[in-house]
Amino acid sequence: MADAKWYVIHTQTGVESKARSSLISRAETEGLSHYIHEVLIPTEKVSEVKAGKKRISERKFFPGYILVKMELNDESWYLVKNTPGISGFVGSGKKPLPLSEREVGAIIQEQEEKMTKPKPKVEFSEGESVRVKEGSFANFNGVIEQINPDRGKLRVMVTIFGRPTPVELEYWQVEKV
Repeated sequence: MADAKWYVIHTQTGVESKARSSLISRAETEGLSHYIHEVLIPTEKVSEVKAGKKRISERKFFPGYILVKMELNDESWYLVKNTPGISGFVGSGKKPLPLSEREVGAIIQEQEEKMTKPKPKVEFSEGESVRVKEGSFANFNGVIEQINPDRGKLRVMVTIFGRPTPVELEYWQVEKV
């Protein structure tokens, strides 16, 4: 365990979980699981409102990458390089560079914070221009005046017949211009 360090491994985007499972099962099958200490896919919870219902899902915040705490030697390097779905280690040259404990600590802390407080899948800011996609005001453009993330709603100032009119819309009803 003293020689175990964190490394970043590049995977095919969208198959991070499958690559993680393959790496762990191959390590067990080949009797090398004592080299692989932990495999982490940093994720965050995001909330979105669809059709008036709030839904919370998980999203990877480093798509295409997984973190592995492992002892690096020829056997473990070969195991990682030849696991399906894994492209290889991130680093310059032939020898992968480990992450510092500070970097890994920051990533883990960020993940824990983002798992407790889900953030909106699409983030809006006041004063931002949006276009209404659905509803009575479809195809109208407007400016966000107020944001209510708890309810997944926005107040948008839409110009109707030459007059600015406040309209309350849900996140899914608008898109950024």
